[in-house]
This record gives sequence, structure tokens and C-alpha cells, in this order.
Amino acid sequence: MVKTYTMDLAGRTLKVEIGKVGKQANGCAFMQYGDTTVLCTATASAKPREGIDFFPLSVEYSEKFYAVGKFPGGYNKREGKPSENAILTSRVIDRPMRPLFPKDYRNDVTIETMVMAVDNQCRPELVAMLGASVSVSISDIPFDGPCAMTQVGMVDGELIINPTQEQWNTGDLKLTVASVGQKVIMIEAGANEIPEEKMKEAIYKAHDVNLQIIEFFKGIVAEIGKPKHEYTSCAVPEELFAAIKEVVPPEEMEKAVFTDDKQTRENNIAEITDKLTEKFAENEEWLAILGEAIYQYEKKTVRKMILKDHKRPDGRDIKQIRPLSAEVDIIPRVHGSAMFTRGQTQICDVTTLAPLSEAQKVEGLDEFASDKRYVHQYNFPAYSVGETKVSRGPGRREIGHGALAERALLPVLPSPEEFPYAIRCVSETFESNGSTSMASTCASCMSLMAAGVPIKKMVAGISCGLVTGDTDDDFIVLTDIQGLEDFFGDMDFKVTGTKDGITAIQMDIKIHGLTKPIVETAIEQCREARFFIMDECMSKAIAEPRKEVSKYAPKIVSIQIDPEKIGDVVGQRGKTINEIIARTGVKIDITDDGKVSVCGEDQEKLQQAIDMVNIIVTDFEKGQTFTGKVISIKEFGAFVEFAPGKEGMVHISKISKERIDRVEDVLTLGDVVKVVCLGKDKMGRISFSIKDAK
Repeated sequence: MVKTYTMDLAGRTLKVEIGKVGKQANGCAFMQYGDTTVLCTATASAKPREGIDFFPLSVEYSEKFYAVGKFPGGYNKREGKPSENAILTSRVIDRPMRPLFPKDYRNDVTIETMVMAVDNQCRPELVAMLGASVSVSISDIPFDGPCAMTQVGMVDGELIINPTQEQWNTGDLKLTVASVGQKVIMIEAGANEIPEEKMKEAIYKAHDVNLQIIEFFKGIVAEIGKPKHEYTSCAVPEELFAAIKEVVPPEEMEKAVFTDDKQTRENNIAEITDKLTEKFAENEEWLAILGEAIYQYEKKTVRKMILKDHKRPDGRDIKQIRPLSAEVDIIPRVHGSAMFTRGQTQICDVTTLAPLSEAQKVEGLDEFASDKRYVHQYNFPAYSVGETKVSRGPGRREIGHGALAERALLPVLPSPEEFPYAIRCVSETFESNGSTSMASTCASCMSLMAAGVPIKKMVAGISCGLVTGDTDDDFIVLTDIQGLEDFFGDMDFKVTGTKDGITAIQMDIKIHGLTKPIVETAIEQCREARFFIMDECMSKAIAEPRKEVSKYAPKIVSIQIDPEKIGDVVGQRGKTINEIIARTGVKIDITDDGKVSVCGEDQEKLQQAIDMVNIIVTDFEKGQTFTGKVISIKEFGAFVEFAPGKEGMVHISKISKERIDRVEDVLTLGDVVKVVCLGKDKMGRISFSIKDAK
């Protein structure tokens, strides 16, 4: 039986159809918001996957080009690997939903969302997020939902719930908030220096809408939701914990983890593991889950130390930031480089500048996005955490971290008119022990300044963590969490910004939501920390952008011409522009509105090319003087070229002040001469004179 449910959501109808398609999935919702249509399914394996100590959840956001009436680009007219937007959307769906599955659940679960039609008034990413929640909530898969998500934009200072694609792209805020029950469970934001108070207002506004959606979803679940299936629990038995504590008392475990050196801590835990392995050598059942048991024991110890004793594993105060250092120009010959170190987290960032034509082309379902002028990429090699593993290219985590640092710096970049370059920053992780994405933001900011990119303000980022107790009021927010506090804590709340406001947020949690006091405390502590990082570390390495780009960077000069003259510069089949390029060795880009960008390494050749373009687009007027080369000699005079495709004729009587019988007596091919424009002759032709030129 097909069931259809609707609600008014931000002035548009959200429709959920159940039982129409996908009946063999554990749960399926056919979602429609406006004309945007997304099929969302959730499936689970019948049995747990053996030999794993984590919940195997996969979330896929699939973009179909038929949804916008397009063929996929390239030779293979079929959708291939997911786009960067698809990967980032999958991560946004995954992060709020993962904590709502049972912690001891080991069955494979796949959530798939497939975009089938796009109405640019209703963003497909939002519809997929909502559909994912519905499909799991109505299924028989154990899930403590439903959850809901709302997006908020801001145009001219006004907050807009679920903005259109154009408002999302051009506004000052891109905020996604997920909620469950009465609490916020996930925040993702990119912002144009939004003040903290305005950001809180936007978060709470989204949360209020989420509560309405959750009530709507609960009604659907109550009517057609399946009973949740039984599953095999993978929880560690309490008798094993008791036996472990007899061998390794809590005081010994606390001593093992209480150090500021990651490798020392890991060695201590390895010794404890060896001791327990030897003790339980004859109990194969316990040996199989001993690693998970030790992890849980270590986690409980760290959480108790922080929450009850206010002791962090490395001895820091709750708000204290690890030792900081920063330097620029650590890599020779590149256009810009910087290194930022915070404790045992170290990032080297390298900036490369190129002509705007090198901007990354983007192909997707967003008709307003065709290229990216600024690209930030993040790499996380195995050696950075002391592991040995062959690199297989960037995974979802690397793409997500790169995108976060990219969002953080976008608001302070100069416009293409101010700085006509494409910009690429690459963050290489040299060492990792917590929040490398925030270190990447700091390193990238300094690298851009070192490269001479005139960014408007300095940007820094920091991450706060959380440890909660048995009640909502029992919590501690930690500034600058290291890896251990991230693994064993309840939250990773990353905030980037300038001194005037927030530029990006990414919040992940492992519990069922945050209260307002926790959100506000985290935002405020992040603000204090990023001010400290800018003042006490970054500004001491480089306080402002350099006035000029590196001598190794290409030089780019832009001029504006009449768009109607573009054809003159290009020439028939590109003959004119190719001749300019061949003579000067520069690269030339021309936009439809008449902006000409000339790129080259030799300043003299660069100027020659600019001069040629200016001459080509200049209409000859009486009194103008030009310098050109003699390219043709006739009985009646000589033709002089001023620029490729731009030439004029000098009559024999205008070549010399003395009478001459033959042009060859005075001029030869290749001579460089100065001429003055005489205007139109009796025949209406433009003529020039050498003898009258001063």
C-alpha cells in the first residue's frame, strides 16, 4: 500500500511517499521537495560482520545528470566516481546519523540517496538528508531517530530557511544544522565573517525548524514504521572488565595515559596489552575482544580524569593550547609556503598561483557552479601517525578536511578583479595528533600571505572537545583537543574565523545531541583560542600579505577592453592572439565581458603583449603616434605593422622630408619606424606619416 505524507516546509511542500518503490530495501522513502526528487533507501545485512570492532555504515549520495537534463562530460557518457560535492554531502548525512545507531551494532548498513530531478529552488542535498533519516527510521534497522536537518542562508543580513541554490551560492552564510530529540547533533557552516551572536541565532532558528520536521517524521514512523529487529550485541562483557582491573588497576591505567607524548602513551598501552594477553592466554573468547576491552578501559579512564578530576592526559589546563610555532618560506622556489605546529600536530602548506584559465572546472547538478578559482587540498600520509600504509589517493576524510579549510579562507580572498590568479593550496600533514584541519587553516593563511596573495584578514582555526556526565549540566568543554581526547570524547567542534567573525564550522559528536550551553561555550572558547593563535603565533611569523608575488610566480596583468573588440584581438581562427603569444611567450585569457588577463614570467614580454592588445583595440585617430615594423614595400609606399593584425600605410610622399624616387632607397623590410596618424585621406582611408612623426 502506498502512503503519502506532506508538510509545509519553508513555504514549499515536502512530500514523502512510502511503499511506492524500493520495497525490498529495509526502508525506502521517495522524497519530493518542490520538483526536486530523491530516492532514499536503507538496507542492513542479516548478520554482523565478523572480525571488526566498529559499526560498518556506508552513506552514498548519488548525482544523476539526467536530473538536470545533461549528459555526463568526457568520453564515457555515464556517471563515474562521486564528485567532491557528492562526497561532502555523504559526510554531512553520515555524521549526525552514525551516533544514533547502537554502539554494539556490527551489521553492515548502507544508506543510499539518489538524486533524480533537481529544481534549483530546492537543494537536492537537503532532500537527501531528510530522506536518509526517514528511510532508516521507518525500517527495522535499530536507530534512535528520527533526526532532521535544515539549511540556513543569509542575504542582505536576513536569515533564510532552506534557501534556493542561487541564494545558497551568493549569500553570506551556508549553514546546515541537524537535530535529534530536543538537541543539536551536527553543525556544518561556511560564512562570510558572521559574528558569533548571529551564528547562534541562525543555529537556533534551524533547530526550531528541525523540531517541526521531527514531529512530522514521528507521525510517519508511528503509522508505518517496522518493529526494530533483534541483533547480536558485540558489547564487552562486564566480567572481562572486572578481570582486567584486577591485573591493571585504575591507577596503573591512569599513569599509562597521563603523558603529553603520543608515542610514549602508545608504548605504555602496548605493554599493558602484552601483560593482559599473557594473563588471558588460555581464554580464546576473551582474547578475541581484548583489544576493544582495553580501548574501553582507556576511554573510561581518560573521561573520568577530565570530567571528575579536571586532568587532561598531557597535563594541560582545560582551556590551554598546546605549544605553538609558525614559520614561512620553508620550501625554496615555490610561490608561497608556511608551516604551523601545535603540539604534535604539524602542517606544511604550499601555495601555487596560476592564470585564471587554470581554475578547476566543476561538473555537477548545480547550474550556478562551473569552476573553482581557489582550491585547497589536504593530504594525510600514514607516516604522520607512525603507521606504514601505501597511499591510494585522497579518501573521504582528506576531501572533507580540505573542503573545510577551503571554506575557512574563501571569505578573505581578493576578488579576481583585484588579484587575477587561480590559487591552489596544498596542506601536507607532517605529524598528526588532533585537529590537522584547523592547523591546515592556519598554515594555509600564512602560506597565502607569504605568496603575496592580498587576503583581507588573517584567519585561524581551533577545535574544542567535550566530555559529558550523566546529566545535561555535567560537562566540560576542552580547548585544542589532541587525538586521544577526540577518540574518547563526545565532540569535535571546529571553528575558523577572523577577529570579526566566523568563516567556517564543522561539528561532529558521538552522543545524542548538544544543549545550548554546550554549543555557546564551545563557540566562545574557540573564539578566544583563535585570537590567541593569531596574536601569539601566526602574526609573529608573518603579519600581513607581501606586497608582491614571488619571483617564481607568474606575473599577471589585466586590462579591460570593449567586448565588441574581442574578435579583433582573437583574429580569424585565433590567428591574431596566437601571433601575440608566439612573439612574447605569454598566456592570454579573455572573458566574455572583455577582461583580458596576460600571464608571463618576463615583465618586458608581458608589457609587450599588453601594448599589442591595446593597439589592436585602439581606433586610429589623427595625431596618434605608433611604433611599428615595415612588413611590405610597394611602389606607392610602405605598410607598417603596429601589432599582429593591426597595420597602416605610409605613402611614399610621407616617408622622408626629401623627395625620394623609390621607397627602397629609405626603407627595408623589418625596419622599426615611428609614425603619426594623419587621419582619413580623400578616399576615406587612414594614412600615416614617418616624416611628420616627432
